[in-house]
Amino acid sequence: MSAVLDIAAPLDRLARLLAGRDGLAGVFADARRRLSMRLDEDALEDWGAGGLALLEVNAGPGCLLAYWCASLELAAHGGLGEMARQAAAICREAGGKAAAATLDAFVRIEPRLAGARERDIWWRALLTLARAAPDCVELVAERAEKLVRSGLVAAFADFIEAGLKAAGRDRAKRRAFFTLEDRLAQAMVARFSAGPGFAELEAELKTVLTALWGTMPNLQPLPFAGRETGPRVNIAGPVIRLPEVVPGIAGEASRRLYLAAAIHASAHLFFGNPRFPVRKFKPVQIALAGLVEDARIEALAMRRYPGLARLWAPYHDATPEDGPTVAALLRRVARGLFDPTYADPDALVGKAQALFASVGDLHDPALSLGIGTRLANDIGQRRLRFDARGHVAEPAYRDDGLGLWDFSDIDPEATDAVELMVEAARIERREAEDGREDEPSREPAGRARPRPAGGEGAVVATYPEWDAAAGVERPDWTTVREMMPVAGDARILQRALDRAAPVRARIARLVKAAKVGRAVRLKRQAEGHDLDIDAAIEAAIARHAGEVPDLRVFRSTALIQRDLAVLVLVDVSQSTREKLADGSSVLDVEKLAVAMLAEALDKLGDDFALLAFASNGRGDVRATLVKGFSETYDAEAAARLAGLSPGLSTRLGTALRHAGAVIAPVRSFRKLILVLTDGEPSDIDAAAGDLVADARRVVLQLRAQGVDTFGVTLDPAGVGSGPTIFGQANAMPVRRVEDLPMRLSELYFRLARR
Repeated sequence: MSAVLDIAAPLDRLARLLAGRDGLAGVFADARRRLSMRLDEDALEDWGAGGLALLEVNAGPGCLLAYWCASLELAAHGGLGEMARQAAAICREAGGKAAAATLDAFVRIEPRLAGARERDIWWRALLTLARAAPDCVELVAERAEKLVRSGLVAAFADFIEAGLKAAGRDRAKRRAFFTLEDRLAQAMVARFSAGPGFAELEAELKTVLTALWGTMPNLQPLPFAGRETGPRVNIAGPVIRLPEVVPGIAGEASRRLYLAAAIHASAHLFFGNPRFPVRKFKPVQIALAGLVEDARIEALAMRRYPGLARLWAPYHDATPEDGPTVAALLRRVARGLFDPTYADPDALVGKAQALFASVGDLHDPALSLGIGTRLANDIGQRRLRFDARGHVAEPAYRDDGLGLWDFSDIDPEATDAVELMVEAARIERREAEDGREDEPSREPAGRARPRPAGGEGAVVATYPEWDAAAGVERPDWTTVREMMPVAGDARILQRALDRAAPVRARIARLVKAAKVGRAVRLKRQAEGHDLDIDAAIEAAIARHAGEVPDLRVFRSTALIQRDLAVLVLVDVSQSTREKLADGSSVLDVEKLAVAMLAEALDKLGDDFALLAFASNGRGDVRATLVKGFSETYDAEAAARLAGLSPGLSTRLGTALRHAGAVIAPVRSFRKLILVLTDGEPSDIDAAAGDLVADARRVVLQLRAQGVDTFGVTLDPAGVGSGPTIFGQANAMPVRRVEDLPMRLSELYFRLARR
């Protein structure tokens, strides 16, 4: 009988179709019998209709069995027929095995879904995946418990969408994403179980730290790197980098952890953050010296604000029952130094407490090296093994400790061991089996974060990078991606220019003076207003010698021709998002300064280009060309400048190399690169000191190639690395952000006269 003429009830039709299939008929009959005791007649018939839907798409025995098992598990929740119809839709796109996997996964995650709406979101997300990447449906179903959290099923849908966008048509990238091997996928999953994170707490943390120490802190996000513990706080010069998210910690616990971590890190900066030379120190000495230094600055902070003891104390919960490892022992030492009343059976803890208590002046950071070295010797004598690679700073609110050390002068005998520890603290970067680096971490989803526009961007170049610790330049170590600029509202930028009329007038006067130029004296001319004495004498000698004299015996003056090309390199990293008192951001002031300079250069007719940069690890340095040398500075270029948005980090050395490559083909007698930045070089996979050393090396290389490089740095405290990178004469620190537009233009006109 055809399907059109068969008007029997779904259950009877299904029973008849399965009658000749011994392996299925018995299971179906048993499931029908058991469900008939729990469902009413309509619900039971709907269940049968779901089975028919699976048969019609040839889902196969495995899918039918998965459906019946799921039905028995979820009978009390209802909607069994709809479950089968959703699985049938997936079967049409991805096959029976994928549909069966989704049914099995649905049994596991259904208790987390709040009602029909969230169940629908789950199935629609899987159907979207089945249509775009059918080979990935089973992968996602196998990991359903990690991807679907109570109340966060919408985040699961975002996860599917993000994976499809990030990988495009690259099947290998898709599989890496949906098997959670990709950094972006890991960051998104971490976000499911975390929060509030840096984005939500940044303003609150800045308010608290400003109230405590009297200065506005420079906080930056540290993207999640795939480790279950998440990254520790990192101190890079004056910059405090806090994890974007802390996996597994939610609600008030997350807020308190961020607060404890931020105050601890800022205390390091307030009470003096020494840069101990590494030299021959072993990893265990470095770990213990850092641990004592943590105790020192916390003791000073608690003298100033006794209430901080209540904030930090809950994290010091180490006990002798934690195990016999050195890591567990270090946690107990940390607790003993934090709490003098803590008594531990291990003599090392008591010795640490006694040495620390005997210190007369806690303001001297040298005590940390002394006590740390003595404790490390005791561990060495007891032949306890310290795992440098697996070492993680504890308790969880403390920073990774790398900001205390100067790694520029590591003794060769200690280099390998120290590098193990540094790599353990840094965000890991894995390599795939084919030798290619995994995709770098991107901004976690769940909250829109400012980021350079243009998606992934096309890879346009690879550059070397200087490894200061190893003393070598690693070839093809960094990758530059060219990002497509996004047009912003040029009217906003124009209004800012109009408000800055007095500054624009001063710059206009500089332009006028530069156009007038300065005269140069030309010798040996055919005509002129004065004699060239040397040429006249030579002509007289030639005449007396019977030779034909050179009659070009005059002098004249002429205005020198400007033959200058300049590239303005603009830092648009996350720190430029910092808000000022008038509500504008640091990047807004940078845009205004660049716009004023661009107007002046356009009027002068000088060749110039505008290039913005930010970075997200060595494999993802993003360059946005706002204006090329061959382009005019018009309304479209101004709109591209207005469209720049802040995000990510500051890998300055790579950006300088790329700027040098952009300006190299330009035919000009003199070439300048003007760098406009608001912070220290930093990135997610490198220590700040290494990046400073690399940037300094690039500046020297460019100088040898005939390209002058000058840095304009927003440095209110006057302690930044600008002079180290660019040289004392080539660095202009700007103490007030509001002064930037005028200072940038003044610098250019001063340089142009050289």
